[in-house]
Amino acid sequence: MVIMAFEEFGSLLSDICSHSPLAAGRPFFWTIIANPKAGGFTIKQRWKKHLAQLDECKEKVAKNPARDCCGPSETAKREGGSGAEHGLVFTRAQGHAKEITSALIDEASKAAANTEKRPFYFIITAGGDGTSLEAMSALCGASESVRENFAVLRLPMGTANDGADSFFLDEALNLIVEPPALVKQRAIQLKTASGKGPFLAFNILSVGLDAFVTHMTNKMKGKLPGDSYKLWVDVSALFYDKIYKVGVMNVNSADSITLNEKILLIAVGESGRRCYGSQNWILPDDRNVCAIRQMPLFRKLALKGFFSSGTHADKKEAILWNSSRVEFKSQYPLLAQMDGETVLLEGNDFPAVIELTEPAINILGKRDRRPWAKK
Repeated sequence: MVIMAFEEFGSLLSDICSHSPLAAGRPFFWTIIANPKAGGFTIKQRWKKHLAQLDECKEKVAKNPARDCCGPSETAKREGGSGAEHGLVFTRAQGHAKEITSALIDEASKAAANTEKRPFYFIITAGGDGTSLEAMSALCGASESVRENFAVLRLPMGTANDGADSFFLDEALNLIVEPPALVKQRAIQLKTASGKGPFLAFNILSVGLDAFVTHMTNKMKGKLPGDSYKLWVDVSALFYDKIYKVGVMNVNSADSITLNEKILLIAVGESGRRCYGSQNWILPDDRNVCAIRQMPLFRKLALKGFFSSGTHADKKEAILWNSSRVEFKSQYPLLAQMDGETVLLEGNDFPAVIELTEPAINILGKRDRRPWAKK
């Protein structure tokens, strides 16, 4: 993907933002945090489709009046390089999206102290789940008074886009053109007895088999073509038990759910109707917690398709419920994953707790998370 294409992306998004009615009546500044290695830019077929959708959205939003007192944030102008005039900042390495967001928080804090009419800051992440995780984590650490002056839109520009605000770019862009009432999203937090962490996620936080799949996918990223997550799902069904022992896990939930048996994985979502790993619907209905019991190899192979399609809810190996807090203690070490980032949990990390925070970050509405809503 050449610089020209990135600049075109930034120019079109900048035009769309300059006509958005979001936070009407307030100074309005945007920052587009883009990962240039994300699949939405580098896969030619996807890029052509995205460019056409951006052009269509630009024409649609032109019907709205151009805003006064709006433009790229000072942080974007300073950090954006060739994309600065459009508010576009390219991430250069892991952790950079978090640094950019931290700089925006500092900018917003100073602006709020020095002006009567507080500016509103709009962050658009254009990358995979890792890019949005970094931005959201930084913002989650800001004070409530600062967070009130922000909103985030996560564009589906990565490979999987499980944590994006829409699976489809045209629908995500429409949230800028016709923004719904802002809603606050919670984080999912993992705390350990050892003090390691805390770790945050904003889509699904899970432990066990799925975290191993994520870990191996990340490890082989760049070495295997395309989306290797599905490959590692197949491989893990065969070899996970050989690498990580599946022992008894003691699980206690805020809803009086208690388990004391061999558990393959536990997944906790910010809400129900959520997927991970290239739209594998581990949380297919309104319940936000799913535990999967250990099972023989032949049963894993037989049920694999049910778990990926979200039709596992009535299987005896699956336990689904709603909870804001899940405490667990594992007999053996196991991996945890937070929106695609992994960490190893060992003996002194248990008991560990996965819990939902209070609503914290403004986002532009809720997407339709039904499995059958896919195009």
